[in-house]
This record gives sequence, structure tokens and C-alpha cells, in this order.
Amino acid sequence: MNIAVIGAGAAGFMAAITAKENNPTAYVTIFEKSSKILSKVLVSGGGRCNVTHKSDSISSLIKNYPRGKNKLKTPFNIFDNKDTVKWFKNRNVNLKTEIDNRMFPVSNTSKTIYDCLLDNSKKLNIKLKCSSKLENIIIDSQNNIEIIINSEKIICDKLIIAMGGFSKENSFKIFKSIGYNIIPPVPSLFTFKVKNDSITSLMGVSVKNVTSSIQGTKFKQSGDILITHWGFSGPSILKLSSFAARLLSDMNYDFNIQINWISKNEELAREDLKKFISSNSLITNNIPFNIPKRLWENLLIKNDINFKTIWSDLKSKQLNKLVNSIVNDEYHILGKTTFKEEFVTCGGIDLENIDMNRMQSKLHSNIYFAGEILNIDAITGGFNFQAAWTTGYIAGIN
Repeated sequence: MNIAVIGAGAAGFMAAITAKENNPTAYVTIFEKSSKILSKVLVSGGGRCNVTHKSDSISSLIKNYPRGKNKLKTPFNIFDNKDTVKWFKNRNVNLKTEIDNRMFPVSNTSKTIYDCLLDNSKKLNIKLKCSSKLENIIIDSQNNIEIIINSEKIICDKLIIAMGGFSKENSFKIFKSIGYNIIPPVPSLFTFKVKNDSITSLMGVSVKNVTSSIQGTKFKQSGDILITHWGFSGPSILKLSSFAARLLSDMNYDFNIQINWISKNEELAREDLKKFISSNSLITNNIPFNIPKRLWENLLIKNDINFKTIWSDLKSKQLNKLVNSIVNDEYHILGKTTFKEEFVTCGGIDLENIDMNRMQSKLHSNIYFAGEILNIDAITGGFNFQAAWTTGYIAGIN
């Protein structure tokens, strides 16, 4: 039996290894259009590879997937984050859990994951062909599959598609031509650009436990924020961009963001400020809520409050404006920034075309799908890789 896997990423390698282990006599070949393999594995987590996330249950795991959430229940019951940990441990790669529940190899380098996948594929005699672009898929009336790679016809008995995400709908034309419904792709997981605002002068300042929301919508996320020279980044922003990805695309990335720097409502903020208001200390020396000094000074300037003001001298109008800036700061966002190496899209092959119990096409029984080519994506924290391991494993085992 000839099994062709299209795509040498996390899902592709997992699918190929699993397929070969379950079909030892099969000929398994991975075709990769570029000259590089496992690119996202190498750059993920700052070069450490955020393999998965330590979620205690499937119900908590699926909450991190803006697209594919409910459809992933069955696949995760077959192969979840705990199975990922076991899979790598059985291949002599141990994972560690960090304080935020992200999981990395104990070695602290993505090369460990890269080597594990590559070495295991070699041991199984899986062929790897780089610079091999899929140009067409031809299926006859008997469901026989012929793929065109670099203008060469290759007949395969089973085909696993794990090509990763595409940024343009036109890139899905091969699949459209054989009947698949495509959910138009748009970027997910991106940072926000702020133009002509003094906040960007605070680049490098990180603020803990911030709540950010998109004005006029129900989209809201909490977490840390990093102020950059172009605007806002960090977990809170990346999560917000992920869940609101399609809406923000429709808005052409021109919208207002509201930031609650302390994740408390106005009433609680005022209550906490009472002890400061009665103080005779300088407003720049006695900073509330653990707000970073540079950010605090920026908020004071924004509200025309002199740095030499004594807390007890603060006028009620100034206090009202300051409280509003602390719990309801507003910025105009105009544009986004994505990271090319870790680019994530929402959209792709419609999950209605897929039997999620087997990752098998409902249209063609010999074709299987895995990874980001599907309309599945997640927030940061190892969840996108977990979807790749899960769907790749299920496609391979079937």
C-alpha cells in the first residue's frame, strides 16, 4: 500500500509515523513543497517548542479553540494532551510544565522535538521528499487517487493532506475543484498597531493581568499585555485577535480597543484608591495597583496631572479622569502585525466535509486531513500544536 502525506509539519510527521507504525508493510512518503521541514516546530516558543498545554479535561482544552471547538471533542477523546505527553515520552522525549501550564521539552530546545520526529520517521523508513509541490489531485469514479507532484504523476492508495494553513483562498483551488467547501482564510494570532499615540514610547513595558476588549462587541480577554514600538502584543492581545479574527478582518483592522489596566471595575478601583487619596506623598512616588512606573506617568500626562501633585491635592475631576483611564483606557487600532514564521490562520477545509472520528473525507474515502489546513485554530499556549498532533495521529491510525 502506498500512503502519501502532503506536508512536512507537525501534523504531517505525526500522521506519517502513526500510519507506518500501524501499517508496517506500507510505503509512506512525505512530500513537502519547501526545502525546509518542521519550520513551525523549530521557531515555536522562542525556539523551545511549546508542544502542548497541561489542561486537566477535554472541556477545558476545547475552550481554547475559537474555530473547531465542538468538533474537537471526539478527536480529543481519542488522542488528547496527555496522550501527546505519553507519545513523546515513549520516544525518549520528556516534557515539563511551566507555571502557566505550557509544556516544553525538558531540554528547552525545539531541536529535541525536531530530532524526535525526524529520527523516528527515518527508523520507520518513511521517505521524505522536499521541494515537492502538490499541483493536482485526480480521483476517478472508483475513488482511485492520482496526485501530481512537480508535474509527475504518482498513484497512491491513501492520501493524507497536512499542508498547513493558507493565507489566500485561491491556494485551496485544488480542493475546491474536487468538491470541498472552503471557509475563507483570514489571519489569527496577531498584534495590534497603534498610530500616533504616546503609548508606543513605552515599548518594552509589560503589564500583568490586563483585560482588553473590542469596543462595541462582546469580545474580551484577560492576560498580560506587552507594549511595543508599534502598539500592543502579549497573551491578552493575541487571544483577543484569535477569537475576534473574522470580525477584525471584516473591520479591515480599523477599530477601538478598551483596556482595563487592573482588571477591576470602577467601583473597586475607587475603593482601592481611597488610601492613596488621603496620602501626602507625590503621585509619582506612590503608585497604585502595581502599575509600571512608565505606564503610570503616561496615564498622568494623558490626564494633565502634574508629576509634582500630592495625592491629597488631587481634584475630583482629575481623579474621575484618572480612574476612567485605569479601568477604561481607549486606543485606536489601525492595522495588525503577524509573525511570518508562526503565522496562524482561521478558515480552511470545512469540518462538515470531514468525519472527525477518523479525520477521513466524507467526499473521498481514501483521503484524510490533518492540521491547520482544516478550519481549526487556537490561541497561543501549545493548543495549535495539540490540534496538529491529535488530527495527525487520528488520520495516521485510520
